[in-house]
Amino acid sequence: MTAMRRVLIGTALGAAAGRAAYVALTRRPPGVNGVPGDEVWGRTNHRGEPVTLLEGPAFVAGAAAGGLLTPGLGGRMRAAVLLAGAGSGLLGGYDDLAGTTSSRGFKGHLAALARGEVTSGAVKILGIGATGLAAAAIAGSGAPGRPGRAFDTVVNGAIVAGGANLMNLFDLRPGRAIKVGLLTGTPLALTSSGAAVVAAPLGAAAVLLPEDLGERAMLGDTGSNALGALLGLAATRLGRGPRLAVLAGLVGLNVASEFVSFTKVIKQTPVLDRLDMLGRRPVEPSPAPPRSAPPADGTAAASHPGSAAGPDAAFRPDADADSAARRVTDADSAARPASDADSANGPARLRLVEPAGDPRPGDPRAGDPTV
Repeated sequence: MTAMRRVLIGTALGAAAGRAAYVALTRRPPGVNGVPGDEVWGRTNHRGEPVTLLEGPAFVAGAAAGGLLTPGLGGRMRAAVLLAGAGSGLLGGYDDLAGTTSSRGFKGHLAALARGEVTSGAVKILGIGATGLAAAAIAGSGAPGRPGRAFDTVVNGAIVAGGANLMNLFDLRPGRAIKVGLLTGTPLALTSSGAAVVAAPLGAAAVLLPEDLGERAMLGDTGSNALGALLGLAATRLGRGPRLAVLAGLVGLNVASEFVSFTKVIKQTPVLDRLDMLGRRPVEPSPAPPRSAPPADGTAAASHPGSAAGPDAAFRPDADADSAARRVTDADSAARPASDADSANGPARLRLVEPAGDPRPGDPRAGDPTV
């Protein structure tokens, strides 16, 4: 059987399994601790429309099932695929459903850990790091000698973990993470070493893309962590030089996310912005507030940028972030995060209407995006 045929079979298996899992999960959403499934997995997006997080578990199920059945994978690699995908997905699911926003970004979680506070993000950092190392150890290395194999295990584990975290940082807008996954995964599918590993994840991601672009569902931490981890695992099949280059890129982008907003960079780059908006529903501008009647003496009413009549009012629909109706609007509004690590893994895709104060713990978009 040719390599291309194995890739096509793996892609088809991943797509079929991912679609079947999504239909089954959304038909009867699983509840948790007596809470109905619709409440556990349901959210409200920035348009006030319902959206489900079950796309993430469906992706994990599709990628795992397709990976187990894809021809051309050895037993050790099948086990590594299952561990990397399912392990990262479970840790992402934990943060989706139980994450808090007390700390954000690597710096925030590590600082909290130094104070003796274990955050959900710290659990993900440690858990996905350990998952990456375990998957790399199971997959094995062709390096001669124990030092070479140990070096490869560390490098490969870092690639798996770094890929999981980086993909999560892109899951801030509809379809963005899957587009990034398809663009980076396709070259890996053309290699002889990583093709069989990446085939099923690409199929599962592609079949779920319309749900994501249509804003009916979202990957969440569950799906984005798993997608990034599996792409990273496929990259570990490359030669040592390319792997070190991949690792350097992952480290650089993860560090940059602590200081730079990827969303802002994409928005300011025409080619990236067009690709980012491809297939997405148009952003509906917020209606401008009604103009107040002029004073009786005919003079113009005074205004300032923060007032309801100010020149920026039409572009700042949620200027009062601490109001009783807390909202998080799409990034195409004027308010944008200072960095992707501080953007709470895309609160911009959801609108939460609740009392003032911290976002509810169960919301993934109010959680942290890092690992």
